[in-house]
Amino acid sequence: MTESISIPPVALPPLGTDPPRAAYIHVPFCVHRCGYCDFTLVAGRDDLMDDYLEALELELRRQVQTQRTLDTLFLGGGTPSHLTVPALKKLFTLLNEWFELTTGYEFSIEVNPAGLSIEKMDLFREAGINRISLGLQSFDDEILRTLERDHRYADIEQVVPQLQERFENVSFDLIFGAPGESLDLWQETLTRAISFQPQHISTYGLTYEKGTTFWKRRERGELVQQPEEVEQKMYDRAMSFLPGQGYDQYEISNFAQAGFACRHNQVYWNGYSYYGLGPGAARYLDGVRTTNHRSVFNWLNRTLAGGSGDGETEELNPEEKARELAVIQLRTIPGIPIGPFHERSKFDLFDLAGPVIDHYVESGWLEMTDSHVRLTKAGRFVADTLVVDFL
Repeated sequence: MTESISIPPVALPPLGTDPPRAAYIHVPFCVHRCGYCDFTLVAGRDDLMDDYLEALELELRRQVQTQRTLDTLFLGGGTPSHLTVPALKKLFTLLNEWFELTTGYEFSIEVNPAGLSIEKMDLFREAGINRISLGLQSFDDEILRTLERDHRYADIEQVVPQLQERFENVSFDLIFGAPGESLDLWQETLTRAISFQPQHISTYGLTYEKGTTFWKRRERGELVQQPEEVEQKMYDRAMSFLPGQGYDQYEISNFAQAGFACRHNQVYWNGYSYYGLGPGAARYLDGVRTTNHRSVFNWLNRTLAGGSGDGETEELNPEEKARELAVIQLRTIPGIPIGPFHERSKFDLFDLAGPVIDHYVESGWLEMTDSHVRLTKAGRFVADTLVVDFL
């Protein structure tokens, strides 16, 4: 672990009291819904883009009051790059009216290789975007077809250099464990990824979420899920291979060159406040966690009618907030910083979860340093199990 991607020491406000200095904007448009995707989106409904932008402005007026200065801004989806050029210009104008980015900001956008024109890339740069999250998933055309992606390796070969000419921070999203994927093919994917020298790589195991077409196809026997031991070997390969190539692991699924850890995601993993706008977006303000309606149509209709697009709202008590902070910080490779945890939560970590920590230290899934409690490499495979016990 290099110092450049560890979490810097700062003055720490109590949980839920810090002003939001990060914002997530959900853009719910795609050409096609991939079979494994359960995100909030609509496919083939570009006619709703103007309505979406109008609703987004109304939500900004309702949600953003005094704090408008941001350190990080993230446009996710869906496929934000699928917006038309006129819609993108309207979006950037709107965001520029409502937010001011500080010196040294991070402004990210998720893009797909298919349909990503030079005009859009230049527009991103003009708008101040300085970090690209590129949804590649694989370099193998057969795996891309299985995942129902609408790009092929030839598109990647063309788009990546064009992006790298314009942006100094490009991240690759990769999926492992696709049906028919071998460990050797996953190794080839990792090797090919670093050959492009991106600044950041995210690796995610393929999941079969209930309600998706992949879930249904697996139930019918049309797709065969990889055995758990194969998925673990693939994850282990990423953890073993990427750090040796200059990509330090700083979170369960994320690897970065020195200085290029995603600052926006670190806001989530360290329990800081943030805005969340758009259908399905989550926000954490004044100690209250709110998720907007996951239905794009419900969010649009309610917001355009002058109402609230809020879905679920949850306000945790102090102990619940402390436990949640412990869980999300465990996702990071440095782990839970013992002193700062107490400073922010007002709970002693070992009073809160001492028996759980002792149990998993003994099992080899957790380890303690002078300053942190963190997952061991073996513990990263079973992090979801630990989460349940910490909560």
